[in-house]
Amino acid sequence: MENNGKTRYSDAELQEFKEIILEKMRVAKEELGSLAQSLSNPNLNGTDDTAGTYKTLEDGSATLEKEQINQLAARQKKFIENLEAALVRIENKTYGVCRETGKLIPKERLRAVPHTTLSMEAKMKQY
Repeated sequence: MENNGKTRYSDAELQEFKEIILEKMRVAKEELGSLAQSLSNPNLNGTDDTAGTYKTLEDGSATLEKEQINQLAARQKKFIENLEAALVRIENKTYGVCRETGKLIPKERLRAVPHTTLSMEAKMKQY
């Protein structure tokens, strides 16, 4: 996939990526909101009358679930930060340029991973 010597994406192309990023950001913020909601309102499963034997098990399970939700929320926050950084690169017109090779990252990769700063070529070299 050759970009015919282009060194950056056109304003129209950048606008297309901006819309993709804004949509992904909207969805990510909604998901983060749901995660925050489930942390602040732990589900009441109506097990108040269950024998005390299960209480300890339930507490451990609830703690594990809370940790998993916290991890998901942290991951979601990082994803949103990466998307915001991509929007800054769009404004600077540096979006879509690989930070390692300086070449344009193919559109297909940017559509799939809009916050990436590496081409597949550069990403593979990391391993």
